[in-house]
Amino acid sequence: MNINLLKTLCETSGVPGHEHRVRDVIMSEVSGLFDQVEVDALGSLHCRRDATSDDAPKIMLLCHMDEIGFLVSHITDKGFVYLQPVGGFDPRNLFSRRVLVCTDTGDLKGVMNPAGRPIHIASPEDRKKVPEVSEFFLDLGLGDATKDHVKIGDMVVMDEPFLEMGDKCVSKALDNRIACWVGIEAIRALGDKGRGAEIHVVFTTQEEVGLRGARTAAFKVQPDIGIGIDTTLACDTPGVPEQDRTTELGKGFGLHVRDSSFIADRGLVAKIDALATKLEIPFQRTMLRAGGQDGAAAQQAAAGARAVGIVVGTRYIHTVTEMIDKSDLDAAKRIIAAFLAEF
Repeated sequence: MNINLLKTLCETSGVPGHEHRVRDVIMSEVSGLFDQVEVDALGSLHCRRDATSDDAPKIMLLCHMDEIGFLVSHITDKGFVYLQPVGGFDPRNLFSRRVLVCTDTGDLKGVMNPAGRPIHIASPEDRKKVPEVSEFFLDLGLGDATKDHVKIGDMVVMDEPFLEMGDKCVSKALDNRIACWVGIEAIRALGDKGRGAEIHVVFTTQEEVGLRGARTAAFKVQPDIGIGIDTTLACDTPGVPEQDRTTELGKGFGLHVRDSSFIADRGLVAKIDALATKLEIPFQRTMLRAGGQDGAAAQQAAAGARAVGIVVGTRYIHTVTEMIDKSDLDAAKRIIAAFLAEF
């Protein structure tokens, strides 16, 4: 497996509306894999592989590039930096974090903490409180010189390295750099097969704030089949009832049937189920009560499309310790390549 590519993708900064660095990494990787590559007005990267006939079906893979993060919203005279989130954070995971503030002139290291008293002088009531996301601030150690380096609107991401732990990978931004990896590696594995379909692999922007890049990209492509590639929950950990686990690590890719944004096409679910069973690619059917993914945008574009999700179970999602099993990632790549090879 090309783990070095996954590491590079995860460690590259790119929050909603600021995906340009991730896009540059992907553009260097897809050279020679597609017949046309272009960037749309919202910054999504459209990669098209032509079919051998003009009336071939259009298949669209949607792989969002953005990670959850923050934008600088205010800088005090003393140099403390306040933020607005772009993506869904649980504030319980934000205490005492190291961050990168990504500016036009370079990245600056900082630390994130909530306003208030430290434990030595906190009251019992203070210790029980979970601050709101808006109460967290950054300290870059620059004091009143901070304003000379940081602007309103600069992006902020967590500063944590990618780790391999046995069969697992741990990193920030596995949601959804795993999809970027699958979108590249599945086409690489496909080789010269699948020319009976016009294949569009679109690396989309701003998914974490409402599938925005996917909506405009899908409207442009107007696919016959849309496949949203993403992470999903793997709550196979202590404290979660069995019925809420969604997936278990090491049990294969997720064949995504439903979430609050879409219900997958029954025929596509059955076809992928049968193909994975035939090829002995491990998988598990998945549903989510809440949350959405880019497959919904493809399904609802223009006059509509058949759509399904291919997902990879992820523990500790939307934290800096997101964890996947390498075999599940490989299974997602294999089923995408196998499905496309059918055309």
